[in-house]
Amino acid sequence: MEPNESSHKPPKPPKPPAPRTTTYTLITEPDQGLAQIYALLASAKKSIDMTMYELTDVTVTDTLAKAAKAGVTVRVILDQNNEKTSNTPAYNYLTENKIAVHWANPVYAVTHQKTITVDQATSAIMTLNLTPTYYATSRDFAVLTNDAADIAAIEATFNADFTNTAITPPAGDNLVWSPTNSLSSLEALIKGATKTLLIAQEEFDEPAIQSALISALQRGVAITLVQENENGKYTTELTALKQAGAKIAIYTSTKSNAFYIHAKVILADYGTPQAKMFLGSENLSTDSLTKNRELGLIFSDAACMTGVYTAITKDFSGGSAF
Repeated sequence: MEPNESSHKPPKPPKPPAPRTTTYTLITEPDQGLAQIYALLASAKKSIDMTMYELTDVTVTDTLAKAAKAGVTVRVILDQNNEKTSNTPAYNYLTENKIAVHWANPVYAVTHQKTITVDQATSAIMTLNLTPTYYATSRDFAVLTNDAADIAAIEATFNADFTNTAITPPAGDNLVWSPTNSLSSLEALIKGATKTLLIAQEEFDEPAIQSALISALQRGVAITLVQENENGKYTTELTALKQAGAKIAIYTSTKSNAFYIHAKVILADYGTPQAKMFLGSENLSTDSLTKNRELGLIFSDAACMTGVYTAITKDFSGGSAF
């Protein structure tokens, strides 16, 4: 062997990158505030895609404008069927700052989705709107996730919705979309429960969900429900559930400073190996599940489920027995 022969060996190929661990982070409102949402927006290096039912938060619009000025591609979809008046100041401000803003496809009853995706790498899937008026008094949640399949599905759907192109949204690993698969997905979640269901909802009038819950009670599943019931709007549905054995606490938030149940969550079989949770923009209403554009997810992250369990059991204790 020549003295330097070993130095001519081909270099070892680089190790492939380690597979990315899928993570979920729960944000509980009003306890934690919006700092993590603001930080997510400020972290963008390449892109921000946002679909939002209501946007009046000037911290958000200012952050989007700064991102666009720094070269980040920012696109925003805003509801127009219900919230065009309240969304118009944000629409105009973003347009003035050279951000691509799109009034949501009017084919949906409303676009009630609340999602932010940054750099095609992290998505916030939320129950809350970006409306500071309600931050301090509303029970809401958001989940930050880096699940690659879910983010690809969210982005594919965003691209279609941004141009009013028809699409059946991909479900990814965990996604629950309205008006396509949300009713069937939530029915399946309820029907699959064997021990408990803990639910918090703003709206509740979908007969198929009511039937699924009554069937669950009849097979021995314990159901605890925290429900907004302003002006007795859902008393008929709640009466049927109570008669079937559900434990129900209600909130009737008629005062501006009252605590409001705006969350949309279903926690099935908490504390068991088969536990699953739904969290998203969908209410248990017919319009929300079959007519709107909505997005949520069903997943099994232990820390997120514990956070929701803690908050909603506290709300149950603080509500009025139905």
